[in-house]
Amino acid sequence: MPAMPFMTDLIAKRHPATLPTLLALAAAAMLSGALFFEHGMGLAPCKLCHWQRLPYYLALALFIPPLIFGRKALVPTLAAAMLLFATTASIGGFHTGVEQGWWQGPSTCSGGGISDDPALALEQIMNAQLVRCDEIAWSFLGLSMAAWNMIIALGLTAVAGLGLIAARSTP
Repeated sequence: MPAMPFMTDLIAKRHPATLPTLLALAAAAMLSGALFFEHGMGLAPCKLCHWQRLPYYLALALFIPPLIFGRKALVPTLAAAMLLFATTASIGGFHTGVEQGWWQGPSTCSGGGISDDPALALEQIMNAQLVRCDEIAWSFLGLSMAAWNMIIALGLTAVAGLGLIAARSTP
């Protein structure tokens, strides 16, 4: 009996693009949520928020290789999905640490110090980001959007990983 019957069944008995399509839809849902908060609720994203979105944009295309190349594209596609979701989870974890003050974020969007040189200080002030990475704009159950992104992306990484294991063990 396979270790993961559901995932093995999903991989073996369905079209090879089924799981990658579900992962692409999850990426679309994450982007839709981010865009809703940005445009619907007026929460402007910081630089790290934009970085967290990039892997999701790339993940939107996950269903295409298995549609074109069939089952032989499944393993590399799921490996790419794991990498993309792990990347956004890592950025979300870093962003959460910046928000909590555990470490400093990029100088372009965190509350870094101002230079002692008046000319450089003026330049830093004039080029300062309006949206700071070290401030929590919204939270739910005590967790910021960056923390929620990390949690959800870790779950998607696990799903892609389980699918990858099942795909490698399915003839």
